[in-house]
Amino acid sequence: MINWRKKRSVMRRYDLTFQIYDARYSDEQEAKYKVALEGLGLGKGSVALDVGCGSGLFFNQVAGKIEMVIGIDLSLNMLQIARERAKNFPGVFLVQADADHLPLRRDVFSHVFVFTMLQNMPKPQKTLQELKLVSKRDACFFVSGLKAVISLDAFVNYFEEAELQVVSVQNDDLLRCFIVKATNRET
Repeated sequence: MINWRKKRSVMRRYDLTFQIYDARYSDEQEAKYKVALEGLGLGKGSVALDVGCGSGLFFNQVAGKIEMVIGIDLSLNMLQIARERAKNFPGVFLVQADADHLPLRRDVFSHVFVFTMLQNMPKPQKTLQELKLVSKRDACFFVSGLKAVISLDAFVNYFEEAELQVVSVQNDDLLRCFIVKATNRET
């Protein structure tokens, strides 16, 4: 019950602030997207999951370059904005869902993007394990975590507990987040 209370609190916060989200965070989010996508060869066969997609800002970066993007979010109000943005892009689909209980098929996604969402989850390693289930073997994960909320060691530990292999860590002074690139490749 405590886990759902935390999620409901986050959902309500975003449902109340959805109208100002883009104005407040778009520059910060765009900087994270640039770092995550640098050198990443997304192709037409790529299928991406955008977890905590919010207003769909990330769609501008990947839609049209890949086969499909599924955006999930718990906040219905944020998804309404994302729905408007998604109308401009074929192959973008939205689902209101809890990232710990995804209504998605197993072994589908080649890329999983989780921008500034993981620290809102009651058990981040459980969330990563759920994301691992719906991703393909060798899928790339790009996950950001707010520096003001979590230490780098604790953040990296989430991946180790979820049995995801950390490939690289971006700890750029200009970003308010760490960005971890990981894979579900078995070592």
